[in-house]
Amino acid sequence: MIELVSESRCIKCNLCVTACPTNVFDAVPGHAPKIARQSDCQTCYMCELYCPVDALYVDPNADESVTVDEETLVASGLLGSYRKNIGWGKQQINS
Repeated sequence: MIELVSESRCIKCNLCVTACPTNVFDAVPGHAPKIARQSDCQTCYMCELYCPVDALYVDPNADESVTVDEETLVASGLLGSYRKNIGWGKQQINS
């Protein structure tokens, strides 16, 4: 279930708003999108996949919301890990 939109990372592109098939987010002019209908989240990870700056965290628990802390997510490498694991994240190219 979607748990976090990072205000500090978000570039306000609203790709998550348009990518979400269940309309979980509301766009907020001048600010990061708001998680408006969290219980509608299907844990499909589309928002996390399309976020170009890894500002979203979708927890694999689809049944209930869990408390998350952005600092802990960053330190553990979880922000952006889904995109990276499927090959959509930033990758270092070795020559």
